[in-house]
Amino acid sequence: MGKHKDKADEQDLDNSQVIEGEQGEVSYEDKVKCVSIIAQPMASKKVAGRLYKLIKKSSTHKTYLEASVKGVQKWLRKGMKGIVVFAGNVSPIEVMCHLPALCEDNQVPYIYTPSREDLGAAMGVTRGVLCVFVREHEDYKELYNKALDDIKKVPKMY
Repeated sequence: MGKHKDKADEQDLDNSQVIEGEQGEVSYEDKVKCVSIIAQPMASKKVAGRLYKLIKKSSTHKTYLEASVKGVQKWLRKGMKGIVVFAGNVSPIEVMCHLPALCEDNQVPYIYTPSREDLGAAMGVTRGVLCVFVREHEDYKELYNKALDDIKKVPKMY
């Protein structure tokens, strides 16, 4: 009886691998098509990759990364300096539409990326993340400065 069950599990595993292969990865351009109307300035594919790498490195330093709307708002209110990365495909957008104005009031640079799932994956969590606040740290200072320069080069649309 046990052998039959093992074979069934192997067949289920094989079927799941086929299904995952059929789904494929969504391209960057398709992700950009699904963003909300207020998602400006949008990071290019290269800048988004650099931001995801920065988020991944900063996730090892827990006091230098905040990944919730409430936490980002608190850090902005306290006057902390850093970079804010927003997800562009947030629904409903009213959840976090006030945060870009807070960033502008506090002179904190911000940018949108197309997918909240990619932000979560960069942090190493399985859930999507709406926004991330990254503070500068010595371990990733060079990458932080490159990302900051990239954000400042992106034209604002307002």
